[in-house]
Amino acid sequence: MEDRQFRNAMGKFATGVTVVATEVDGEVHGMTANAFMSVSLNPKLVVVSIAEKAQIREKIKHSKTFSVNILAGDQQELSMIFAGQVKNHQEVVFDQLSGIPVLPGAIGQIACEVTSEHVEGDHTLFIGRVIDIQLEDAEPLIYVNGKYRSLLEE
Repeated sequence: MEDRQFRNAMGKFATGVTVVATEVDGEVHGMTANAFMSVSLNPKLVVVSIAEKAQIREKIKHSKTFSVNILAGDQQELSMIFAGQVKNHQEVVFDQLSGIPVLPGAIGQIACEVTSEHVEGDHTLFIGRVIDIQLEDAEPLIYVNGKYRSLLEE
């Protein structure tokens, strides 16, 4: 099968949109990702999948921490900024949750410490132990078939 066919098939799976963030030497780095899931309730673990070519991969390896910020329906621009689709944008300001950078307004802010990493194909799976969570009540940003969606669309 061709790469495009595989990508199209994976695009049929509707996902939420997250920004994974970490901090190294006082500088925050972030990347839009939809390859995120929970792994375990006890202990509380999540996983993010980061491409080997992504700049944030080495940053997470160095910091040993990351946050997963589940974006709200009105945060599409943030998703596009951290996906490198918006070149001229204002600086994004981060809050802190247990010393880890998080995005204000995200409906879920999940602060993690890396417990392990696994290289699989052209990605590294970072397993993170959840150390803190902050939740907001709002609709999520959805992504399917290469487009942003809302649960409120008719």
